[in-house]
Amino acid sequence: MRDRIHEVPPGASLAEKVEWLIRNLWPAHAGAPRNNVETAAAIARATGADISSTTVWKLRTGRQENPQLKTLTALATFFGVPIGFFGFPSESDPIGDDLTLKALRCDVERGIIRPEVLRALVDLSPEARWVVDEMILAAAAADRRRSDGTEREPRPDRGEPGEEGA
Repeated sequence: MRDRIHEVPPGASLAEKVEWLIRNLWPAHAGAPRNNVETAAAIARATGADISSTTVWKLRTGRQENPQLKTLTALATFFGVPIGFFGFPSESDPIGDDLTLKALRCDVERGIIRPEVLRALVDLSPEARWVVDEMILAAAAADRRRSDGTEREPRPDRGEPGEEGA
């Protein structure tokens, strides 16, 4: 399973937004892309837009911060998001919140998240929900550090994971 990042960071760059869409809202009918060539081909097939793998690469790596309107329109159409998602933070941040919920619904539909887990979360007391919130935020931070390569090695003298016999 690919890494999942459900929250669009506030003030995210265009590259971060494109990467988030590919990871979290890739249409199930399009088949998961393995590279930028397949990504561009799927978008072009679905939208009729002339988008190249080089354009996808530039967007994903931040080498193109000001693409043509037709490129943004193709992305918005393909991923089913408002074009405002690619705009200024004041417009895009609330859209990102809605898209985060859409990504969670997609994960429920794909069986990645069990519906009973979400139902149980809703039924928790505010205090218990706060504990779960904190655990999720800590797990997400650890996951980001691991994927960024900034996670430190476990220290056996502190009884951390990775300790022999732990």
